[in-house]
Amino acid sequence: MPSSRTAPRRAGIYLISPSSAIADAAALDLAIQRLRALGHPVAQDRAARLVHQRFAGTDRQRVAGVHRALKQKHPVVMATRGGYGLSRILPAIDWRAVADSGKIFVGLSDFTAFNLALLARAGACSYSGPTAVFDFGAPEVDELTRDLFQETLSGELQVLSFEAPGADAVDARGVLWGGNLAMVVSLLGTPYFPQIEGGILFLEDVCEHPFRIERMLTQLWHAGVLQKQRAIVLGQFTGYRLVPHDNGFDLAAVVHWLRRAVRVPVVTGLPYGHVRVKAMLPVGAIVGLATEDGMAHLLLNEHDHAAHHGD
Repeated sequence: MPSSRTAPRRAGIYLISPSSAIADAAALDLAIQRLRALGHPVAQDRAARLVHQRFAGTDRQRVAGVHRALKQKHPVVMATRGGYGLSRILPAIDWRAVADSGKIFVGLSDFTAFNLALLARAGACSYSGPTAVFDFGAPEVDELTRDLFQETLSGELQVLSFEAPGADAVDARGVLWGGNLAMVVSLLGTPYFPQIEGGILFLEDVCEHPFRIERMLTQLWHAGVLQKQRAIVLGQFTGYRLVPHDNGFDLAAVVHWLRRAVRVPVVTGLPYGHVRVKAMLPVGAIVGLATEDGMAHLLLNEHDHAAHHGD
């Protein structure tokens, strides 16, 4: 099956909007300017700035944008933003053509649906990472996010190390997969949910109270997904507000429950999510994961990377 792909540091980038409409056109302009300053030729799909209801164009227009991305010259295809909308168009995308195009796709949040559908339907890798508007169109670009984007894209980053206080002991190798928790759960029972056993599942979310996070994790547990993994790696869960009624029930309580109920190693602290500092993660690639002394090490670049799904 296809391995995760790499590109030159100054590879061309083609921008598409497969989900929500862009709310701030100036932020997209700034993102394009900054990406070009990094040496990337940038082009935007002709539908990238469309608006139809809350979406970046009609379903048909957004599908056409994805398919145009397969035929243009730039090797990297980046989502302008997340939001909502990819779930509606998954059946209309030619996943075999996406896999065969040789393009490197990258996005976050709603783009999880694209990452997982591509893996499930074609066994191909893509990246969960920065989006144009949120990361490169922000008032300030996070330097670490920028560097991780460049180094991962070019295959220079071998190991991603991060602080993981209280992480369970783990030394494992498996398919890296996951993304936004709500989007992962939304694909359960569909043809777009990868059937991964012995994988390394990474998750994040935003504006979800800890009880909702636990409820979604419970659904994955009851569906038999969590207990089939070699490790569960938690990124950043942000944007929620606790209330007095919680009585101490917080995200730490959810993590404690997860460890006790599922009995799969859990690693926290992954720099990934709806936050400024985020890694580029190859969805569908075989990676290594090890923890020691409060640190976690994710081996991202092996010579025999290969996507794997099924058993």
